[in-house]
Amino acid sequence: MKRVLYLTIIFFGLKWDAPAQTVPKTLLGKWIVRRELPTRTITCWGERESEALIGTELEYSSEVFRWHKTVTKNPVVETTSINALQFHDENSGGGTNSSQVTFQQLGIKERHVVQIVIKHPDARITGASVEIPGDRILVKDQNTIIFSVCNVYFEAVRTGARN
Repeated sequence: MKRVLYLTIIFFGLKWDAPAQTVPKTLLGKWIVRRELPTRTITCWGERESEALIGTELEYSSEVFRWHKTVTKNPVVETTSINALQFHDENSGGGTNSSQVTFQQLGIKERHVVQIVIKHPDARITGASVEIPGDRILVKDQNTIIFSVCNVYFEAVRTGARN
């Protein structure tokens, strides 16, 4: 019976929402924003805003997602695998004078990586965005993550033992 239901869903293209996920173990712990990554993007932040993010802390646990003093309780996440072409297409604009960002610019050597999106109410970190730094992450390796704010890309590193 389950197989018939599954095949019906696939055949008719019915939407089936997966249960909400919690923060993956690979992300648990505290991270320090280490540096801005050089990319060819059009951003809504200036140098002053970008520099202010360097050295701030991100924390991911099953109870909270925190950047600096901004806290989201009981974070719900969406975890997917994304390849280099998908990432470029989803994060770059059309045309030669628009934003262009690639895995290569971000220092990612793999063909695909894990992308984690943390869902939260709109934030008011800056007037230009509703993002919270670290709410959309690419897992570069077990101790390095990459995220963007206002189309400026940053690298963060793990600060110790996982929670």
